[in-house]
Amino acid sequence: MLAKLTLVLGGASSGKSAFAEQLVVNTRAPRVYLATAQAFDDEMRLKIAQHLKMRGSDWRTVETPLGAADALAKVAPNEVVLLDCATMWLSNHLLAESDIDGETNRLLAALQSCLGQVVVVSNEVGLDIVPDNALARRFRDAQGKLNQKIAAQADAAVLVVAGLPLTLKGTLP
Repeated sequence: MLAKLTLVLGGASSGKSAFAEQLVVNTRAPRVYLATAQAFDDEMRLKIAQHLKMRGSDWRTVETPLGAADALAKVAPNEVVLLDCATMWLSNHLLAESDIDGETNRLLAALQSCLGQVVVVSNEVGLDIVPDNALARRFRDAQGKLNQKIAAQADAAVLVVAGLPLTLKGTLP
């Protein structure tokens, strides 16, 4: 049985999204994909199109670069949600100059009150070198804090490295 809230962490191209998708698919429940990425160039448009094709028509996709909290409030009790990913969501809010603490609190409250099960994908960015500019350092610090807050609230947390899951908290189905 999938936990009410599961956090899947990993680095870029670590296999975290594929692992998270499989967790959701294995529930056999209706699936909702909350997409936070934005297509600002052809490469990203192609990547998004490929992901849509790979997931297939069994997913209800909601594009929500900034409004994940609002989208979570509309989830039915029988649905399982994949929020992919918290890192892009945070980046979007930083670039929009949003109130990061306020938006984080809204997201955490929405995760808590969501009627369906939720799997959140997020990047672990704190294992790299110290960034050389203020915006990148602000992002790294905000991402670390966001991950900690989601992990504290989550029933299960997994770190994916080289496609291999390491359970950090709770149990996986």
